[in-house]
Amino acid sequence: MCGIALIVSGIRIDLSSLLPDFISPTPQFHQQALFLEEDIKTALRRRGPDSLGSKTVFLHSKTSFFGEGECEIVAITDNENCSKKSDIKLSNGCGKELFGELRFIGATLQLRGVNPIVQPLVDECGNILVYNGEVFGGICVASNGNDTEFLMQSLRECCCCISSGHNRSHFSDGQLQSSIPELLSRIKGPWAMIYWQNSSKTLWFGRDAFGRRSLLVHWPTKEDSRFLLSSVSPPSSTCESSGFCDCEQSYSVDFWEELPCGVYSLSIGAYQTNRDLVGDIRKHDWPDPKLKELIRWERTCVQPTPEELHISRIEVSCREQDNNPNNSVSGRIQCSSTLPLQKVMNALRESVMKRTSNDTVYQAVSLGCDHKNYAPVALLFSGGLDSMILAALMDQCMDAEYEIDLLNVSFDGQCAPDRISARAGLKELQRIAPSRRWKLVEIDADLLKLTSETKHVMSLINPAKTYMDLNIGIALWLAAGGDGWVYQNTSASNGERFERIKYKSDARVLLVGSGADEQCAGYGRHRTKFRNGSWLGLSEEMKLDMQRIWKRNLGRDDRCIADNGKEARFPFLDEDVIRTLLDIPLWEIADLNQPSGVGDKKILREIAQLLGLSEAASLPKRAIQFGSRIARESNRKNFGSNRAANQASAGSVVIYGPSN
Repeated sequence: MCGIALIVSGIRIDLSSLLPDFISPTPQFHQQALFLEEDIKTALRRRGPDSLGSKTVFLHSKTSFFGEGECEIVAITDNENCSKKSDIKLSNGCGKELFGELRFIGATLQLRGVNPIVQPLVDECGNILVYNGEVFGGICVASNGNDTEFLMQSLRECCCCISSGHNRSHFSDGQLQSSIPELLSRIKGPWAMIYWQNSSKTLWFGRDAFGRRSLLVHWPTKEDSRFLLSSVSPPSSTCESSGFCDCEQSYSVDFWEELPCGVYSLSIGAYQTNRDLVGDIRKHDWPDPKLKELIRWERTCVQPTPEELHISRIEVSCREQDNNPNNSVSGRIQCSSTLPLQKVMNALRESVMKRTSNDTVYQAVSLGCDHKNYAPVALLFSGGLDSMILAALMDQCMDAEYEIDLLNVSFDGQCAPDRISARAGLKELQRIAPSRRWKLVEIDADLLKLTSETKHVMSLINPAKTYMDLNIGIALWLAAGGDGWVYQNTSASNGERFERIKYKSDARVLLVGSGADEQCAGYGRHRTKFRNGSWLGLSEEMKLDMQRIWKRNLGRDDRCIADNGKEARFPFLDEDVIRTLLDIPLWEIADLNQPSGVGDKKILREIAQLLGLSEAASLPKRAIQFGSRIARESNRKNFGSNRAANQASAGSVVIYGPSN
């Protein structure tokens, strides 16, 4: 994991299957570009990769001025001692020479496998892979193996079919071969990928079905005819060509788009009709029917009968009494819905287990760390319901010898709501897991002093562009940096004393609670939809949230966190967790007839009770921009006051518009 990119030059891109009105510009090799390859590499180096590499595929074809049909394309990679287009030689003949270039860039923050790898990976057949993701299932990976290497082997065994009708396995030369879309649809875990299949002269690219890894796309324009993919937007592609400008000035924000989730192919050919190298882009269906079900996000049981709702509430009351340590009544009722509740908790525990194991981050010696003081995994921590559940499950899944860093950001010192709940949450965690070494990392920030940092985060959130996006981005970026303060117990002559000392978390993995509110009705708008449209309206709003989370949240969040050399992992967005939650009736997930802090995210509150987190189980939902109080400080800075900001609906206000 870390980041990937691709720069395609000299090829006319045909997007007619995706964008019927798109007119492809003539490719220009020597066109002045808004940013260079080195700009992408600089952005990726900020992430602190263990390695950064690049490979180039040079394409050459010679078309005849006479005759019809397609011409053969020769592809040569730069590792074959071919460093420029003039090195490519074809047989003599009259006609026009066509050149194209595909530049692959891969930055690796290695978390798995014993041996170091450098991306892009190139095999003996000329196939090239850059991969930013994790394989938690679907493809067999040895416990000490690197998932990128195993994926490369699996991709090599795939067939060369690119038509949408050949997305499934089929027999070739007596052997069963998978298609690339079928292979990728089996992967459980977050990923973004770019793969050159040399035998078919086809480029494959895409991101997982929920968009848990960032992948931005630039479709060719007259201003920049290149086709580009990148994990991150370089600052130079965000601002005006005159340089990175102040927040008050105009930005060019339409250069990049979030690539919609899915698998795409770009098949390259040389056509005599227009005498250009042409790349035909197609989007492929997910062949796996189970994955399609998750994407549709349809729940069978949505509307309860009065009797079902009444029984559900009785069972909740029963479990609350059962989990109450002061309850001495014997012969407690066994609730019929305990099994679904246990299924959700088991799925969450398994999700956390997969995201905190099989990593070289545990091999502290290989990283030169003090094993006794090493925290391999950190948690974005507000002390709220979601982060408290993840913290308790991390304690169950991780070896007791490891510390766990709890990263908490505040823009109001010790007075921010998230700082108050984080300190209370730490005490509750210490109560249920007293042997675990917890470190609450208190990250204090002053928005007025974050001038250059704010500009940088603006490039990270791009193409998102509202004040809400910026506020969330800054809070996540600072929290992921892990540079704050911890309280350390020091011995003194008069007994124990706690001293606040500087501390920076070195954890390379950061667990984040994204997806909990979308799936369990945690937002205020869910209550509004329920009030106006009852259960069906609530279900549709939750479905909408899940189907747009890739565009509204995850790409932005992944870029802001990864910029600090951290890999964001989202346990609530594990495929099995999503499936388990969908199998449960909606009224068991949430009951918005009940007050806030009770009915919203009801099932997670019950899980918190089972984990012994009775205080966290009753906490209300609080978004990071409000809990950290960055929204309040941003409103004062940009609108003069909270009141003026509320009147202007500040959260949805666009920071900058397209250049004039």
